[in-house]
Amino acid sequence: MSFSRLVRFVPKGDDSKVLIGEPVDSQIDVGAAVRKGEDVEVNVYSGTSVLDAGSPTGNKATIGRILSPVTAQEAGTIRCIGLNYKKHAEEAKMSIPAIPTLFLKPATALADPYPAPTIIPKHTIESDSSDYESELAIILGKDCKNVSEADALDYVLGYTACNDISDRASQFAQTQWCYSKGFDGSCPIGPVLVSKELIGNDVGGLKLRGLKNGKVVQDSPLTDLIFSVRQIVSFLSQGTTLPKGTVIITGTPAGVGFARNPKEYLHDGDEFVVEILPHIGSLYNVLKNEQ
Repeated sequence: MSFSRLVRFVPKGDDSKVLIGEPVDSQIDVGAAVRKGEDVEVNVYSGTSVLDAGSPTGNKATIGRILSPVTAQEAGTIRCIGLNYKKHAEEAKMSIPAIPTLFLKPATALADPYPAPTIIPKHTIESDSSDYESELAIILGKDCKNVSEADALDYVLGYTACNDISDRASQFAQTQWCYSKGFDGSCPIGPVLVSKELIGNDVGGLKLRGLKNGKVVQDSPLTDLIFSVRQIVSFLSQGTTLPKGTVIITGTPAGVGFARNPKEYLHDGDEFVVEILPHIGSLYNVLKNEQ
């Protein structure tokens, strides 16, 4: 299976289908185009999953709704790396870790990009501390256990964008982060899965930004990562099987809401964009209070 950029989507005019394919325009920012209401045409593949996309069918379809590249069932338990950017560790007033810091999100945290709403849980609304974390996500293409750093990229299928939605009041009330970062829908990913071949052996060529209501609040090259993709995949695989489809989110750069003055939290109606260029594009989230 060879691809450059895959999108999983519901086609316009037929809500009963879920399709996989490559955008006809190889340069289009799929998330931004859909947010603007533009038609995005896709060359449809024969498969039903990005993990086994098949081959081009010769058919085309227009995106009606973008879905997360993998399903919650394919992703399983989401692996998350904390404090993985030097400048973010500095703003959080925490020391640079010697080994990756791992926490977990359940499969129920996985969510679709816009137009699906990104929910602020109702029990957290009063604390007013819902925060964004723009991140690069890794998706594995085959089962992975006890792999070396040298071989780690052999198990990577590709990359996408992620917003690690976090409730800071819950996070700072505990020593562990799984609860505060594991609420339903707290891990939207997308809009496309970009192959490791297109990105190359070093993600340091990517630039990540987070924008809240159009204002740039995070802006970092991936050269600020403390632990590389190879180091993360190898570390997480020691003694533990990472199944095909596993999503690994790799940490957020400086500029998170709780560290700003004044604090910059998320509220009902806000738009947040995780932009990773080139190739991946823009993950749009529109926040909505849970009823």
